[in-house]
Amino acid sequence: MRVTFIGTSHGAPEPHQKCTCVMIEIEQQLYFVDMGTNAVEALCSRGLSANNVKGIFITHMHNDHTNGLFQFADLLAWRYKNASPVVCLPNLKAAELITEWLKINLDARERPISYRETKPGIVYNDGTLTVTAIPTQHCVNSYAYLFEAEGKSVLFTGDLKRPGIDFPTIARERALDLLVCEGAHFEATEYLPVFEQCDIKHVCVTHYYLPHMISVLQLRQELINRGLPVTIATDDCEITV
Repeated sequence: MRVTFIGTSHGAPEPHQKCTCVMIEIEQQLYFVDMGTNAVEALCSRGLSANNVKGIFITHMHNDHTNGLFQFADLLAWRYKNASPVVCLPNLKAAELITEWLKINLDARERPISYRETKPGIVYNDGTLTVTAIPTQHCVNSYAYLFEAEGKSVLFTGDLKRPGIDFPTIARERALDLLVCEGAHFEATEYLPVFEQCDIKHVCVTHYYLPHMISVLQLRQELINRGLPVTIATDDCEITV
């Protein structure tokens, strides 16, 4: 399982950071957690095809996590006709908006996309990947996602209210090969008491906010001192699990 960070910024793009978008490659199949930037451009630059995208999992409906969906749906409607991904959305009204947008731009061409409302529990299983959704309290209908494939487990927290309030309890119930957590909405050192209760092999901090960078660096140093590998994600960086 290879995890590629297309965009790692907080709520707005920065000079060297696109908005949140993470690509996961499993046996030549592609999946995304959030799509806050133009994912098709990222695929093309890597020699990958949107036809291989099987699932898109949106943590919540804020623009910096969803803006790329319109571009993605537009291109699938007229160019990547062999693509048929499942898109898990916390609010299906977004699918209606995308449909109306395509009607304006593409004369109501058929969309090869299946939209599915995210609910707690297993939301996706294609025989290669199982995805479990865990509610968070960042906003109305926000979720973390647990990816399980190839005997590995990767948890994407999405945006949280605070680690002591809504950090996914599933992380205390099973070992994680990789934890991808956000660093935008609170001091990253708040994760430390929670991490002590979890079996985690590798921590990655993404979606970080410059005023919190000192805390992110403090978290990294503390975890390294404990022997736990830590990555502060940058755009285009990759982690193989």
